[in-house]
Amino acid sequence: MGILTWTWILVGLSFSLYIGIAIWARAGTSKEFYVAGGGVPPILNGMATAADWMSAASFISLAGIVSFTGYDGSVYLLGWTGGYVLLALLLAPYLRKFGKFTVPDFIGDRYYSNTARIVAVIAALVVSFTYVAGQMRGVGIVFSRYLEVDIDTGVYIGMAIVLFYAVLGGMKGITYTQVAQYCVLIFAFMVPAIFISIQMTGHAIPQLGFGGAGEDGVYLLDKLDGLNRELGFHEYTSGSKSMMDVFAITVALMVGTAGLPHVIVRFFTVPKVRDARKSAGWALLFITILYTTVPAVALFARTKLIETVSNKKYSELPEWVANWEKTGLLKYDDKNGDGIVQYVGDKTKNELTIDRDIMVLANPEIAQLPNWVIALVGAGGLAAALSTAAGLLLVIASSISHDLIKKVINPNITEKSELIAARLSAAVAVVIAGYFGINPPGFVAAVVALAFGLAAASFFPAIILGIFDKRMNKEGAITGMIIGLSLMILYMLKFKFGLFDGGKSAVAGLKSSWFMGISPEGFGTVAMIVNFVVSLVISRMTAAPPEEIQQIVEDIRIPSGAGDAVEH
Repeated sequence: MGILTWTWILVGLSFSLYIGIAIWARAGTSKEFYVAGGGVPPILNGMATAADWMSAASFISLAGIVSFTGYDGSVYLLGWTGGYVLLALLLAPYLRKFGKFTVPDFIGDRYYSNTARIVAVIAALVVSFTYVAGQMRGVGIVFSRYLEVDIDTGVYIGMAIVLFYAVLGGMKGITYTQVAQYCVLIFAFMVPAIFISIQMTGHAIPQLGFGGAGEDGVYLLDKLDGLNRELGFHEYTSGSKSMMDVFAITVALMVGTAGLPHVIVRFFTVPKVRDARKSAGWALLFITILYTTVPAVALFARTKLIETVSNKKYSELPEWVANWEKTGLLKYDDKNGDGIVQYVGDKTKNELTIDRDIMVLANPEIAQLPNWVIALVGAGGLAAALSTAAGLLLVIASSISHDLIKKVINPNITEKSELIAARLSAAVAVVIAGYFGINPPGFVAAVVALAFGLAAASFFPAIILGIFDKRMNKEGAITGMIIGLSLMILYMLKFKFGLFDGGKSAVAGLKSSWFMGISPEGFGTVAMIVNFVVSLVISRMTAAPPEEIQQIVEDIRIPSGAGDAVEH
């Protein structure tokens, strides 16, 4: 059978499974809609958390960015995995003991202020919409290639599917759907990696293949370094980023992970406080399987790509090139008219433009793997993108219906009306997310990295200080969040989108005006530090929190009997 037939079969089966689970686990109460009723077992919650967090950026784009940037791409591996350790140790159990539905709920109650709650809602919406833009673009990319439709149509299809099970099932439906999606995405990522590792190095374990040698006896990393040098690309195993930028991006991704509202809410879905920590441990284990495989996949893909296309006659290139050209994500421009593909580092001579987001999806085709494996990767990419999109949409819906409408606008709203508001909010959010998916501000991993920076700049200081500093008051937290988030947004708008100078600052080569050489992806670290400093200074210059709030902070941190605590 052909790729298209296999894709329809595998995507159809997986989507039927997701929809079936959503119908079976549909939410009947607001608690089931927001936190799945608080009864999800730790191992299942760990799988759901892994799927929720391993988005299109992890599945589709991460290996692509490492493939093109080599050593520089390691910041994403370090930051995104390190963030989970931070989350497990510093946040998960304490937030679970506080026992609220959402991050804005925690901030609103901890800082005894609806103003703080509204600021947190705005931050949650900014972070979530930035993040979900990358997911919807990922969905469009997968559909455009495997179902042979344009990217916009692919986004519309994804919107319809995620709308159905996110709006119907809420967190309860999403949780069990994400367990299934984790199984699909990890199987889809590992199978081709194992195939290609055996093909190129003889090792069945991709992590060993990464450090192995090919049939010619040359280690793959040395071989790729040589190919890159020969074609004028940056050497794969050495970095081009400044150490300051590497540090800033890594920290921003770490603390951003620990501050992401759609990840944090997963720890409110377990029965006990100790289960929150167990869930984080399981999630880290499940994530590690994919993340330790990413460098190998990136290495295999880059080596195969160069060997397949460089200095080859265009008319003799394999079918996968034409397949991806149809999507517009791969373009050939015969600048010298000789019909030979010049894939080189010199942009004035380079004739092949490749969107880095296609590398994982195209990898099985480049390696000439069976059609069912190629289609399986498409199903895995969709599982990764849709699982995270659903989690983000739920954050958006709960921020509006629970934190804004119920807690601020209309405290007397009935549960039925609140549930209707949540579902309507999710529907509107899907439409907005679809727009960003059709008009993305960059490739998937870059967009997602900006979302982590926004989370680091806004939420992380407020949550950490809310747990560990009794003296932190509403004035300090509100001021810190506003300044941190504003700084990050302004830096993004200037250097990512060139909003203030006609696009000049957004040109990749003009990095001299970056603050201390830090890119927009890493500026979340600077904004976070400013947030911390402002919060602490303002809190010490204003009145201490009420005594009952300080007592709540003491109770959150007391470990005795914590395993049996359900809700405060």
